[in-house]
Parts: sequence; structure tokens; C-alpha cells
Amino acid sequence: MGIESRRQARRTVPGMMEVYDTITEEPVGYVGNVSVGGMLLIAHRTLVHDALYQFRFALPDDFGETQPLEVGAHVLWVDDASAPGQSWAGLRFLGLSPEATRRLRWWTEQESHAT
Repeated sequence: MGIESRRQARRTVPGMMEVYDTITEEPVGYVGNVSVGGMLLIAHRTLVHDALYQFRFALPDDFGETQPLEVGAHVLWVDDASAPGQSWAGLRFLGLSPEATRRLRWWTEQESHAT
């Protein structure tokens, strides 16, 4: 195992957390893992490297209720996945609101408390 060099802890998403493009209202893929700084997107739509997007996905809040979370995202890299028509994309979040930052931080920290 290599040494983890990311600044923020990432949480692997259990199940399939669908991601929508808020401009087109179309699904673009699923969250692979997420941190306060960004996410790995398992995309089934073509994403443009170095492009900016506005995405929405449902994230449980402090009370266990699923609430939508909108994020601006910059595509840092895109690689083909092994499944036909899918790709992996590394995204960096941009301009998160304090509330979005708080929710992401809280949710990613819950993995270490899960049984």
C-alpha cells in the first residue's frame, strides 16, 4: 500500500449515489468516493477534461435525511473504465458554500465511526 497524499479524507460511497448535471438535469454517473475537496465520478456521459460543471447529488445530513447538494466541479482528469461507455473522472470542487463544506466534512468523517 502506498502512502495517502490527499489533503482531505475521502469516503467511499456505499451503493450508487447518482450525480446529475444541474444545467441539463440529466444523470451523468455515480459518485465513487468523495471528500471536501472533490470526488471520483464514475461517468456514463462524456466529460470534457479541464471543463467546469455544476453537479447535484443526494447526501445524507446530520439527521440521516437525504438532501440534495450542489457543487461546482473542475474536471482534473478522465480515464476510460473497464466497462464499455464508462469513464473515471477526478473532480475538484469549486466555490463550495460554508454549508456544503460542513455537510461534506461531516459525512466523510462518519466512515471512521461506522460499524
